[in-house]
Amino acid sequence: MTTIEYQNLTNLEDLHKTSQPELGLVCITVGQQVRFRTMTRTRYLKLDLEQRESVLRELYLHNLQRLNDALSFCQQHQIRLYRMSSALFPLSDMEDEIGANILEEMNADLGKIGQRSQSLGIRIVLHPDQFVVLSSDSSEVLKTSIKILERQARTFDLLGLPRSPWSLMNIHGGKSQRTAQLVKVIADLPEAIKSRLTFENDEYAYSGSEILAVCQQAGVPMVFDAHHHICHENLDSYDDTSVAEMFYAARETWKHPDWQLVHISNGETAFRDRKHSDMITAMPSVYYQAPWIEVEAKRKEEAIAHLRSWWLIENNHK
Repeated sequence: MTTIEYQNLTNLEDLHKTSQPELGLVCITVGQQVRFRTMTRTRYLKLDLEQRESVLRELYLHNLQRLNDALSFCQQHQIRLYRMSSALFPLSDMEDEIGANILEEMNADLGKIGQRSQSLGIRIVLHPDQFVVLSSDSSEVLKTSIKILERQARTFDLLGLPRSPWSLMNIHGGKSQRTAQLVKVIADLPEAIKSRLTFENDEYAYSGSEILAVCQQAGVPMVFDAHHHICHENLDSYDDTSVAEMFYAARETWKHPDWQLVHISNGETAFRDRKHSDMITAMPSVYYQAPWIEVEAKRKEEAIAHLRSWWLIENNHK
């Protein structure tokens, strides 16, 4: 870590002096304030090289401004955790490298956005898409997965974000029963990726205890998701003793426990429904001790405001 990165990280740590959990916004707002444009691969491939460069440059500049708007929204609503869209700069990992080169040319603009996030004390994190599977038996899938992570890590570098779990890139374990293979792949990852990498338990392939074992062996932090846990274990309450046990076990994987990040969602139609609900109406009691919580609800900022209106108030009275 460079001296500048260390100083920025120290400043961010100093800003986090609160006993209240920080509730994070995931990618966009339910309102129109935070929105991004995208482009399909099919449409892109129909363009000639000159058109590709022109279209991508305009799209990237637009989305970068929207990222700046997202920071303004978070500042206005006192949100200090923001999950950046993994599709912020679409097609930047194409073989023609047009998108990648445009981002390199935009490095000064990207750096200003990153500096602004740090001066505002807004922690930026990322959840790369579902196609990232580091436990795949396919060498091609593995190669593509690492390429995606390299592109995302380079974007974080251009933003000037620290190479640490403060600016984490969180993924799932992928193909089940591949712990040894997964740990080996992690060990060989480039530092720009591994230094930011975290793993999250899911409903199907990797239970809390299974992904915990991966994180312990690989030396990377675990992002605990309480809803994935109750779905996987077929539980009837967020206050089942195993929820708190997994929360504390996950905390042990964080070199800086006050950086620990967790996820929350509720079932849409039933407690263990895997589809996310509009709002969060049930929370694990142990999450009062979570420093950072990503709110995975369909109503986005409205769900954060709702949690502040009842759950954080209850925390104040404990």
